Amino acid sequence: MDTQAQPQRKLLWHQIHRSPLFDISQFLILMAAIVWFFATGTETLGYNWQWYQIPRYIFTLDDAGLKAGPLLEGLMVTLRISGVSLILALAIGLTTALLRLSNAFVAQGIARVYLEAIRNTPLLIQLFFIYFVLGPVLGISRMTSAILALSLFEGAYASEIFRAGMVSIQRGQWEAAYSLGLSSFDTYVYIILPQAIRRVLPPLTSQAISLVKDSALVSTIAIYDLTMQAQAVIAETFLTFELWFTVAAMYLAVTVTMSIVVSLMEDRFDGAG
Repeated sequence: MDTQAQPQRKLLWHQIHRSPLFDISQFLILMAAIVWFFATGTETLGYNWQWYQIPRYIFTLDDAGLKAGPLLEGLMVTLRISGVSLILALAIGLTTALLRLSNAFVAQGIARVYLEAIRNTPLLIQLFFIYFVLGPVLGISRMTSAILALSLFEGAYASEIFRAGMVSIQRGQWEAAYSLGLSSFDTYVYIILPQAIRRVLPPLTSQAISLVKDSALVSTIAIYDLTMQAQAVIAETFLTFELWFTVAAMYLAVTVTMSIVVSLMEDRFDGAG
């Protein structure tokens, strides 16, 4: 009996471990420990918690209806920047991966120079360079500079993920496609990429989550995203701990939602396979 039950227990534990709810519960336990730590520390400092003031910085309700507060407005800016940057980063990453896998020396050289330049310099420096150097010359706005910097930075890492996924496809798949008379373009579109996408979804999800978190750096060029809005409210109210905990929870809600959506996509791909 115990021998038969052991694989079932392992399968059950594997399903629980892979569930997004498991990650959420771990985070909540960690957050509870951090809150307890800060609460104990702030008691010693004489800090006066004022959580009741936080809701009005998220939204307000009046006769005209529901109105977004500064934090919610900042979250919308963060989502807009992250969404556009993610689409461009995936396009740049896929293009760079294809250039690296091509037989053209010039294409490989361009991809290599781009990857080495982006991956070996900090994102903050790239953001400042695009905004303060290229921006005035090319007439690039503050928002465009932020999106371009994030897209180029995340696209460099996405390209390696795409390339690894395509290289992992068995060589027989390529040979079979060529033996059927398919062109390189058709081979990638109909044979290689559909299989590679399934394999690269988890690391691409991690990269997308990193993009959302990295988008907080756009506050350094005075874009009023979630982080910048929180800093502005803190400067006026001194609700330091309450606001940063709230901002962390809002970022968590976004990243966990992304993880759940991708998990559902993976399950659908597995079912289709």
